[in-house]
Amino acid sequence: MFPEGRLLDFVIVGAVALMVVGPKDLPMLMRKVGQFMARVRGMAAEFRASFDELARQSELDELRREVQALRTTKPLDYAAQAMGAQEMVSDIKGDLATAHAALNAEAPPAEAPPAEPPVTPEAAPVPSVVETDPKVPTT
Repeated sequence: MFPEGRLLDFVIVGAVALMVVGPKDLPMLMRKVGQFMARVRGMAAEFRASFDELARQSELDELRREVQALRTTKPLDYAAQAMGAQEMVSDIKGDLATAHAALNAEAPPAEAPPAEPPVTPEAAPVPSVVETDPKVPTT
């Protein structure tokens, strides 16, 4: 429960406090020490919470800057800047523009043949096979 022999340290401090303060005032002293420790823990928790809030705020600011950069730039430009490959992206854009121009220069496609009418249940052929039971004689 108490690592590294700390129990002996607590017993020594308790015995000294009992001799210095006396048995009559020791419970009041322990209550005051407990209240002081509660205040210290509360202040530490408040400091930790404010530090965590500051860290979250800085992360949110960084995310806002990234979102704003994505909104103002084109995604391919942003990716190229992140990867350091601006020439590759410009080559890809040029290839896409050339392919798009080639597709627009071709003749328009011929009209599609008319679609066949759908088969309805009334128009479907009905099979004329009648199954017979081998036990029943046919007449």
